[in-house]
Amino acid sequence: METIMPRWSEYTTGERVKILRGKNIRQTDLAEMTGLSVPTIQQVEQDKRLTLPTLMALAAALRVDTAVILGQQEPRRAMDHGDRTTMRNLSVAVHDTAVGLLPADSESPSSDELRQSITRCWDLYWQGRYVEAGGVAALLLAEAGAHLHAQPADAQAEAWSYLCDAYRLSAYVANLMGSRDLAYAAIGHAAQAADRTADDMRGPLVASGRAWIYLRDARLDEALALAEKSAVDIEPRFSTATMGQLVAYGSHVNFAAVVASRMGNKERATDYLSQSHATGARMGVEHRAHGTLFGPVSATTQAVGINVALGHTGKALTLIKSIKDVSPLSEAARNRYAMDKAMAQADAKQWDASLDTLESALVAAPDWARHQALPSVIVQKVGRASTARLRRVSKLIGAVPPGADGFTPATARTAL
Repeated sequence: METIMPRWSEYTTGERVKILRGKNIRQTDLAEMTGLSVPTIQQVEQDKRLTLPTLMALAAALRVDTAVILGQQEPRRAMDHGDRTTMRNLSVAVHDTAVGLLPADSESPSSDELRQSITRCWDLYWQGRYVEAGGVAALLLAEAGAHLHAQPADAQAEAWSYLCDAYRLSAYVANLMGSRDLAYAAIGHAAQAADRTADDMRGPLVASGRAWIYLRDARLDEALALAEKSAVDIEPRFSTATMGQLVAYGSHVNFAAVVASRMGNKERATDYLSQSHATGARMGVEHRAHGTLFGPVSATTQAVGINVALGHTGKALTLIKSIKDVSPLSEAARNRYAMDKAMAQADAKQWDASLDTLESALVAAPDWARHQALPSVIVQKVGRASTARLRRVSKLIGAVPPGADGFTPATARTAL
């Protein structure tokens, strides 16, 4: 296993600036970005000089808070400069749109153009291209805001639904990128927008998104209560349900099973899993609606991770043997299934199989993997065996933790 690196606060300010600059930004580049001289950048990185104006300029250019440069706050997990720029732009778009501040060049797109943009953003999200999705979501918010303002006051319900979707997308991206405060803000604005639509489905969809943020914020009791309420609110009559309604219900009830499994509540998790499988069987095929994909393959593959969380390794391995084709899933769902499969194999002490599964996923989807904590958990579970395969996988995971230049601050160990 790799040597544990110092905590972020244990680096000097100069070292932190160099780490944040990374391999892709030279000192001359940073000087141009900040308007500072190259000698000033060199003096900062050598811990010889740092004035308040210089600190502010560096923070703006590196897209971090001043507290990160000073070592008072650790950088977001797996974020390079491009990631931080995207999240800063997304944050500005979320907060500005919420108070009606739109870019001066904003034009109102048509409803068809907005729907196409929303679909494209969801596609990027489910491909695991979260940084790109965040960039599109920032633009989408401005367009949806402009579209809303262009509508008569008595004909805005549909426009509010587009803005609701844009906020929900922003919340999902922020949550996965570790920007929890932004995720809470965006999902809150999504809830307010949902109240102004004429679509009864929007409210439960947003509530489920908030439950997911609770889950990643370790607020498990609240996550389960909200997930259960969302599933109940959205449950359709199977005999008359549309495919879109079944997608929404199946994904909601499956998420309730996920939360219950994280709490170790086997009875509830099993009950929700049963409903999830029943919904998938009723659908017969995978179907995309409301920004998500669900069907029989989704129900089965997600059940693997749920059984792993419950400690039902045998059930998870049996399910894995029954899964022959995951091509109907989105890229992100296939990647997540690979992680759950590797974890099940590790729990069963199938070390080589686990590392093979993990390595294949990391090589196939490095951009997706660097925003995930599970690979490090799997490697720790496999053990400290000094094998070539373990070293290869550990090297791949070395690109996953926060920062740049191989930096691995304490959050890489505590966030697992």
